[in-house]
Amino acid sequence: MSTAEGVAGPGAARPGTGRVRAFLRLVMIEHSVFALPFAYIAALTAMYHEDSAVHWGELLIVTVAMVGLRTFAMAANRIIDREIDARNPRTAGRELVTGAVSVRTAWTGALVSLAVFLGACALLNPLCLALAPAAVVPMVVYPYGKRFTHFPHAILGLAQAMGPVGAWLAVTGSWSWDAVLLGLAVGIWIGGFDLIYACQDIETDRAQGVRSVPARFGIAAALYGARGAHVVTAALLVWFGAESGAGVCYWLGLLVVFGTFLYEHAIVTPTDLSRLNRAFFKVNGVIGIVFFGFALLDLIVRGLGW
Repeated sequence: MSTAEGVAGPGAARPGTGRVRAFLRLVMIEHSVFALPFAYIAALTAMYHEDSAVHWGELLIVTVAMVGLRTFAMAANRIIDREIDARNPRTAGRELVTGAVSVRTAWTGALVSLAVFLGACALLNPLCLALAPAAVVPMVVYPYGKRFTHFPHAILGLAQAMGPVGAWLAVTGSWSWDAVLLGLAVGIWIGGFDLIYACQDIETDRAQGVRSVPARFGIAAALYGARGAHVVTAALLVWFGAESGAGVCYWLGLLVVFGTFLYEHAIVTPTDLSRLNRAFFKVNGVIGIVFFGFALLDLIVRGLGW
């Protein structure tokens, strides 16, 4: 029997592998780059203040928890929004709309990811496990937010703010207002660039009754809101640096972030959204990775041991 008749050739992917790949495309696993670096900054800063040593086991579990929760959130988002996605030309090619991933597979992946997250929290400490529902709830509420409020971006920001706070709790087992400052910075940053991202769907959202700041107030208002959000983000990062005793490398990294913000807002204007995807995906990805690099270098220079 030939390959065409049903026997997989040497290079053919097995059906299960194809489903996994399709699910990973569905949840855009590569976009973990946005929030994960800030969770690392929180965890490593907490380790520095605890005993100036990296605890690799804890850092690994924090990574598993973050990826698990984000994967659950993205899968739930895609499931809940699949009918809206089907009516939007930009999102009509998503895997749940085309059938590349079934709803059953998506739910399976979501629940497995949630179990992984909860298991990781249980391995960290009792406080992380007790507070885990507080991190899960905003992730589920967010996709419904666009059905009842013009400010779903704020719900997304709240959900993303949980990452650094949770990472700090994972290391210390206790509350920290320093972590809250970093969490708020991350949440307002992501909420701000979500305002930019939502501008591309303004006409479709208005036609479908999907609520957002651009749909309600217009593109110019959304972009001004994003600029304001990123000014607040910058102020919170300055505050976090001052409170946590950051050194020269941290402040140099912050200058890079400031410059990146200026570039992001220069390339997207109310009359020209052609470079919106560059601003959303590339620029914001750079912010997370580059800032983490400078913050890590700063901790090492100050005495964080490996």
